[in-house]
Amino acid sequence: MRNIFGFIIIALALCYFLRTPLYAANGFTQKDREILIELKMKAGEIDRRFEQIDKRFEQVDKRFEQVDKRFEQVDKRSDGIERRLERLESGMMWGFGLLFSSMLGMVGFVLWDRRSALAPAIRKSRELEEREDMIEKALKEYAKIEPRFAEILKTLKM
Repeated sequence: MRNIFGFIIIALALCYFLRTPLYAANGFTQKDREILIELKMKAGEIDRRFEQIDKRFEQVDKRFEQVDKRFEQVDKRSDGIERRLERLESGMMWGFGLLFSSMLGMVGFVLWDRRSALAPAIRKSRELEEREDMIEKALKEYAKIEPRFAEILKTLKM
C-alpha cells in the first residue's frame, strides 16, 4: 500500500508539473502585446529625450568654448596693454632722466660760468684796492711835507 500510495503521489506531482508549462505555451495575449508596444514607444521617447539632452550638452560645450575663446582674447588684449604700459613707463623714465641730467648740467654750467666770470673781476678789484692803498699812502706822505694838503685831507676825512 505504501508503494501504491507513493506511486500515486509521484504521478500526481508529474501531472501537476507537466501541466503548468502547457498553459504558458499559448503565447502572448492581446493585452501583453499592447503593453509591449507601449513600452517600445516609451523607450523611443526616452531615447529622443536623451538625444535632446545630448544636443543641449553639445550646445553648452560650444558656449563654454566660445567663453574660453573670449577669455583668450581678453588675455591677449591685456598682454598688449601691459606691453604698451611698460613701453610708456620706460619712455617716461628716459624722459625724466634726460630732464634731470640736463638740469644738473645746467646748474653745473652756471656754477662754472660764475666762477670763471667772477675770478677776473675779483682779481681786478684786488688790484684796484692795492692801487688805492698805495695812492693813499703817497698822499699821506705828501701831506707830511705840505701842511695845506694835510688840511684838505682832514676835511675829506682821510
